[in-house]
Amino acid sequence: MSVLICKNIETEGPGTIENYLKMVEIPYRVVELSAGEGLPDPEDFDTLVMMGGPMSVNDDVPYIRDEEKLVRDFASKGKKIFGVCLGAQIMAKALGARVYSGPQQEIGWYDIELTGDGLEDPLMRNMAMHPVVRDFWRRFKVFHWHGETFDIPVGAVRLASSQLYPNQAFRYGNNAYAFQFHIEVRDHMILEWLKEAPDFQKIKKDTENYYEEYLGRAGNFYKVFFT
Repeated sequence: MSVLICKNIETEGPGTIENYLKMVEIPYRVVELSAGEGLPDPEDFDTLVMMGGPMSVNDDVPYIRDEEKLVRDFASKGKKIFGVCLGAQIMAKALGARVYSGPQQEIGWYDIELTGDGLEDPLMRNMAMHPVVRDFWRRFKVFHWHGETFDIPVGAVRLASSQLYPNQAFRYGNNAYAFQFHIEVRDHMILEWLKEAPDFQKIKKDTENYYEEYLGRAGNFYKVFFT
């Protein structure tokens, strides 16, 4: 396996995804798209990962159009794809779905709940398993920071929802996963991103309470997806 990671802005890196790939010694390359770095030959990779960013997939950003083409190319060949936040929205648009502003921003630690299809998905079930007590939780806390959302592409299945946003995750085919929430985030990334937020103290407290469990859930997902 070789993983291509598309980074859309300097401050939103691959976080725990990169940590996991290093730990299990899976080759990967991070491409700094916002810094003008060009994409390598996609034939050299069998897995595509796309990170978040503050821009909209509907903005006139040439490298986002390039990522959409990558999604369609990887999907047509049955290769693995994983999109986080903006990366998930790029996946949705590339696969023919609409991306648009949501009812309000969703920022902080809030529950997602697995759908019926999510309960049937082995990767989502693995993430829903508590990493310490090994209990299965259909509903659990994840970290959000977004104001846009997407429709579910034709041919995809909805895997998770939240109170504000019904479309939090989908799977396209057998190998492509899109998460609106930030599974990749490190605790220090959260504190840096939101240090000027009016509710920073609450976010800091919630991060102290929820992060270690969240890190374990992310690892549960990675060890199945990146195989």
